[in-house]
Amino acid sequence: MFLHLSYRAAPGNPWFSWQYVRDNSDTILAALREHTWLTARAVVIAALVALPLAVAAYWFRSLAASILALTGVLYTIPSLALFAFLAPYLGIGAITVLTVVALYALLVIVRNTLAGLNQVPPEVREAAEGMGYGRWGRLVRIELPLALPGILTGVRLATVSTVALVTVGVVVGRGGLGQLIFAGFQNNFYKAQIMTGTVLCVLLALVLDLVLAGVGRLLTPWLRGRVS
Repeated sequence: MFLHLSYRAAPGNPWFSWQYVRDNSDTILAALREHTWLTARAVVIAALVALPLAVAAYWFRSLAASILALTGVLYTIPSLALFAFLAPYLGIGAITVLTVVALYALLVIVRNTLAGLNQVPPEVREAAEGMGYGRWGRLVRIELPLALPGILTGVRLATVSTVALVTVGVVVGRGGLGQLIFAGFQNNFYKAQIMTGTVLCVLLALVLDLVLAGVGRLLTPWLRGRVS
């Protein structure tokens, strides 16, 4: 998708070239948009699956070890192997990439969400019960808000790792910035192309992490008072 790029060899094949960036700005921006969109969707999907799993592990202690073990096993599967296994069933495209990277994000979000829920003080839970809150009311009104710092930590870690993992989607033709990096290797190891894709991946991860950190500060004003 992003393999056909303008390439004018510069003396010495430098690691960075403004000429390359200017000549291929549309392609670079398209790769960056796709990478951002894939990352955002994958993290949202992972969070929607991981939060119920963490709540189930919190409510039913006998399930906690199994849930953590399952997500841990998925995390240890080599990404290329998982792509190879799922591609025949899900096809060559974005669905396969989203499925793979979302599965890898599960462990981080589940573990941090469960840790946040476990850190809710017992006296707070008892007070909520005394006020007449049922299990669901206590979860939504008391426990999840107090566990929010842990949840956001998991989402931030998952987001940064997902930015890196999306590049592996190049094996099914939907790797975002990974397409630039891989094309650079195919294009006689064109360093400027490789470096551009790499630097943009790092910057994207940094920007998304800062955005989520800002969102976390807005959602947890009591922590700002505690730090100050």
